[in-house]
Amino acid sequence: MNKKTLVMGASLKPNRYSNYAIQRLVAKAIDVVAFGMKEGEVSGIKVSSELLNYEEVHTVTLYLNSKRQKEYYDYIVSLSPKRVIFNPGTENPEFYDILKANNIEFEAACTLVLLSTNQY
Repeated sequence: MNKKTLVMGASLKPNRYSNYAIQRLVAKAIDVVAFGMKEGEVSGIKVSSELLNYEEVHTVTLYLNSKRQKEYYDYIVSLSPKRVIFNPGTENPEFYDILKANNIEFEAACTLVLLSTNQY
């Protein structure tokens, strides 16, 4: 099963964890879509600065701190993902409650570690 993943907070800078995540997801042949502040491309994946209505998103992996997440709560919930991953530094109990209320699984984990240990 392909776990189509939306990388929220994608960076075009090659030394950012969100950029590494896109590279590793692509290397594992996982469908990737990405949202960031600046449009561009990472490993052949277009980073959009617009909130697009993606279909069949399995996982949203967050690279936005809790304050920056607030404006995206409704958008993320509207995508009806199976899970949301809160990478280190993005933990957000307020958003956990919203996800629980919408029957969306979540975990505080590192996408890169999950990928490298085949737990993704």
